[in-house]
Amino acid sequence: MRNHFISAHFVIHRLDDTDGFINMEQWNEAAARGVLGGKFFFQMQPDGSFNKSVVFCLFCQKQFAYHRNNSTLRYHLNAKHPFANDADDASRPATSRQQRRIGDIIGFRTSESTSEKLTTSIVNWIALDCRPLSIVEDKGLEKVLQIATCNPTLKLPCRDAISDILQQMYDTEKLLKFDALKNAQFVALTGDYWSSVRDEIYVGVTAHIVDVTNGTWHLQSFIATVLNTDSRHVENCHEEFLSVAEAWGIRQKITTIGTESAPNTVAAEKRLQFQHVPCIAHILQSTIAVSLFEGGFNGALIKCRKIVAHFKHSPENTEELYQEQSRLGQENEPLVQDVSTRWNSTLDMVARLLKNQEAVFTALDKQKHALNMLTPSEILQLQKMAIVLEPCRFVSELLGGETFVPCSVVLPALCHLQHAMEVSDDDPDCIAKFKTAFAKDLSRRAATLNHEWLKMAAVLDPRFKDLKCLKRGEREEVWTRLEVLLQEQFDGTAAPEPRKKKRLLSSFDSESDSDEEAQWIGALKLYRSEISISETDCPLHWWAGRAATHPELSVLARKYLSSPATSVPCERLFSLAGHVVTKKRAVLSAANVNRLVCLSNWLKDKENK
Repeated sequence: MRNHFISAHFVIHRLDDTDGFINMEQWNEAAARGVLGGKFFFQMQPDGSFNKSVVFCLFCQKQFAYHRNNSTLRYHLNAKHPFANDADDASRPATSRQQRRIGDIIGFRTSESTSEKLTTSIVNWIALDCRPLSIVEDKGLEKVLQIATCNPTLKLPCRDAISDILQQMYDTEKLLKFDALKNAQFVALTGDYWSSVRDEIYVGVTAHIVDVTNGTWHLQSFIATVLNTDSRHVENCHEEFLSVAEAWGIRQKITTIGTESAPNTVAAEKRLQFQHVPCIAHILQSTIAVSLFEGGFNGALIKCRKIVAHFKHSPENTEELYQEQSRLGQENEPLVQDVSTRWNSTLDMVARLLKNQEAVFTALDKQKHALNMLTPSEILQLQKMAIVLEPCRFVSELLGGETFVPCSVVLPALCHLQHAMEVSDDDPDCIAKFKTAFAKDLSRRAATLNHEWLKMAAVLDPRFKDLKCLKRGEREEVWTRLEVLLQEQFDGTAAPEPRKKKRLLSSFDSESDSDEEAQWIGALKLYRSEISISETDCPLHWWAGRAATHPELSVLARKYLSSPATSVPCERLFSLAGHVVTKKRAVLSAANVNRLVCLSNWLKDKENK
């Protein structure tokens, strides 16, 4: 031993103090403080001196070059001996052993216990990313966390503990949403129905408000509930929307409810005192489907679908397509299959097929198949169809975008489509038929929209306040209606004036209005004189900067601009619910489905802020 190493039972030379030695007791004390000197030692030379250019690990006797820098040694301890301090637990006081945490061992301190932080992180992961509670029983996850935390004895919390914390987290987040709705002056809802993998029926409701905080306006949109129901009957629809309004205490604040134009939801809305705003996106997609049939595109589309399916259902065929794309210097990209419930998927299918038609047809020529190939006239027809559908794609993406879109966009979007679908002399027969059918069907379906509400939303949107989306004869009627609403707003908010003395008859001017009338008329004239902003600008930012200039009109703006243009938020709600209620989790109770879906949505909102 004298000729090789100095062990813990002999003197240990501290690396951070090369001029002195410490005994076993001092070493234990140093180790308790995480000092590197208690973990490495110098080699003793035959003459009794130490070689201070080389050190050895006390636990594995690995040799390291030492140049008075501890970085390499610290890395070795963390990687190979993260719990080296456990060896001297017996020589340290019990209180010291109890206070040690994983964070202390791996080189950093935490304000709370690592187990609590780990549990909270797992709960947040389960709620945010829609993971099942049983994930805490996965041995693979436990191994990963043991390596990540350098703790081979780490055990994950049980499912019951996770469930309890999930409930606490849900209650906490729900209180925040309650406060947001309590502070909101107006609330708009969207609702729709969804069937789970067990054919259970759920009604989903989302809430939308304009939050005014510290002089800034921003939109809040979140899930209010995912409610299990027995049927989609009109009576059920009516009661379910009312129950949601009562549960959140917003019945007197609700302005509109947006749904698709299903007969049961429309009938239920007529029984409620709230304004109904049908989903313009669903209307547009129905019109596109009808117009494609009327335009005579179905034959070519059927051939497209079969060609795409030929490649989508065979990895070998897809690989041959990739080879042809590479030979032509194109990017390897798969074909797209259209789905009736996926908006713009028909256009995506045709556009991708036309882009890769040379590679597709070359690959098909080398394969055995019984497909009916597209003729040159059909290819030309599809090219024309792709062009005429582009305005529809633009409007669909605008209305169904990730960002919140107020209903003030609906009438300008319809106006854009009407101009795009005007038949010209250069249009081939199929395109002329498509445009004619589109204009007719869209006009019929658009008649069911809540035009009065949409007009007021448009005039209160500084992007569209000039009302170019309406006929000239209709524009002044909208401003007249806004005058009435503004007068009602003044009557409801104006403070009572002190009693005035009788005025002499000569003091009245026959050409002037009362002082109060002059106020709201002047406010309306001031707003009309404002310059319209660009369509790419945010109307809420505009109103936030001018709320003091137009106090009464800003209240109306919050009311009308809080209503969404579509029921797309509910569509996203059900996409989220589909990740929660899977085949492996089909037995989730209705209460757990509501809790998990809502919590995931609420936490994502916090992550995005």
